[in-house]
Amino acid sequence: MSYSAFVQARDFLQAHRTDYETAYRDFRWPVLNDFNWALDYFDVMAAGNDRPALWVVNEDGSEQKMSFADMSRRSNQVANWLRDQGVRRGDRILMMLGNEVPLWDTMLASIKLGAVLSPATTLLAPDDLRDRIDRGQIRHVIIGHTHADKFNDLPGEYTRVTVGGAVAGWQQLEQAYSGSPEFLPDGPTKATDPQLLYFTSGTTSKPKLVLHSQQSYPVGHLSTMYWLGLQPGDVHWNISSAGWAKHAWSCFFAPWNAGATIFIYNYARFAAAAILETLVRCSVTTLCAPPTVWRMLIQEDLKKYPVKVRELIGAGEPLNPEVIDQVKEAWGITLRDGFGQTETTAQVGNSPGQVVKLGSMGRPMPGYQVRLVDVDGHVAEEGEICLDLSQRPVGLMIAYDDDPEKTAEVMRDGFYHTGDTASVDADGYITYVGRADDVFKASDYRISPFELESVLIEHDAVAEAAVVPSPDPLRLAVPKAFLTLRTGHEPSRELARDIFVFLRSRLSPYKRVRRIEFGELPKTISGKIRRVELRKGEQDRGAAARGPLEFYEEDFEF
Repeated sequence: MSYSAFVQARDFLQAHRTDYETAYRDFRWPVLNDFNWALDYFDVMAAGNDRPALWVVNEDGSEQKMSFADMSRRSNQVANWLRDQGVRRGDRILMMLGNEVPLWDTMLASIKLGAVLSPATTLLAPDDLRDRIDRGQIRHVIIGHTHADKFNDLPGEYTRVTVGGAVAGWQQLEQAYSGSPEFLPDGPTKATDPQLLYFTSGTTSKPKLVLHSQQSYPVGHLSTMYWLGLQPGDVHWNISSAGWAKHAWSCFFAPWNAGATIFIYNYARFAAAAILETLVRCSVTTLCAPPTVWRMLIQEDLKKYPVKVRELIGAGEPLNPEVIDQVKEAWGITLRDGFGQTETTAQVGNSPGQVVKLGSMGRPMPGYQVRLVDVDGHVAEEGEICLDLSQRPVGLMIAYDDDPEKTAEVMRDGFYHTGDTASVDADGYITYVGRADDVFKASDYRISPFELESVLIEHDAVAEAAVVPSPDPLRLAVPKAFLTLRTGHEPSRELARDIFVFLRSRLSPYKRVRRIEFGELPKTISGKIRRVELRKGEQDRGAAARGPLEFYEEDFEF
């Protein structure tokens, strides 16, 4: 029953993949009581299925290709072995692996066991890991063997498992693959049981613990599948580091919900040309990448690469219109973006076949009732992006695991509050304004950093930009841009003047950038710009101080 209900909902969305109005109006989340996605859906779909489920290609030319049947069998072996190591239903597992086949085995296995998996990036330091083990109540750790020394001084009683090499005092996951390929669960799994525990990337505060259920991500990512436009047989490449929620979005649940192949290309150092060559050589049909990657890709001559892609998607932060224009000109494909959070699946997006309005991130995804709420709690044309809890979407988290106060704060007044602001037009298209914390006033005018940043990266020399308020004795605050430059450009007074001239021709006086500083942008380990750090630096520095590579508009005559 669970399988048929889930597949019926999935098939409805795929049947209406380009008919947004019908999909949004008529889609209903499947009603599930007992549901284990790995057992009740994946294993059923994978039985006798020799189509490729996972294709991992490495920089040195080596590769692994696993069928759906392979993944079902391998994850059964890992589940059996982990049970032998003491993993029980509800136990919490910290998984810190790169994009290697055992990561997918472990994710499937933990779901089958009814355990709670906490994926972590390999970039974490010992102090980060200590926090996760403590606050996440971790009982088992599965990591790449090269990271074992990070745990030498970490207290706690937890099972220790490595992948890829032997380490004294640690078990090796490779032992699992000689075990039985048949797995029997110890009982039914409730759809409301916990499944995933994610630590947010902490752009503005200490990471929060986001707890998802056995249905909120597996079933909730039907909305993500719809946004991405995935179909059976697609080869889907999501450029994402393991350990982050977007990896589960588009390197796990959404592609396998669609019956598509998950494609991975592992490289030591990002090279745009190598990415584009791989895209062509491996006949990737759908590509999703963060705006930072797209900004680097468009520095190449995209027309030289005869891609076979059908869908191009940006995710993680809003796409700047300049990026969309350049990709469209080169490949004739509209690069689409959307909006979601670690706490949810895809809430808003430009879905396939729909008119894309430049600057807009699209319309609410099927299953999501999105409302913009103003400071007085009223639905408005501009306000905080909120989800109507009277029609609670399946893709919404259970709670912040260790913070009932924070949970109550974001779930107040009948809405889930995202903390992001946007505007909506008469056609229902939603345009991102910024994090509620990032929007600021200058000379009593409301300023959206994203709007100014989108103009800045249209300049030939600018690769990335972050705009924050800078203290000013007259205006209280003025917009200041921190800029990183494209290859071949160096910071200089002449370049600063050229950028100011460029901005004067494209922005109204009240929202022009008045200060520029060249340098690297601070980012979270997931790659998101930490504007909060830049903003704090400006506040601490005061109105009089000036950075070594900082230029004011009033320095120049125009």
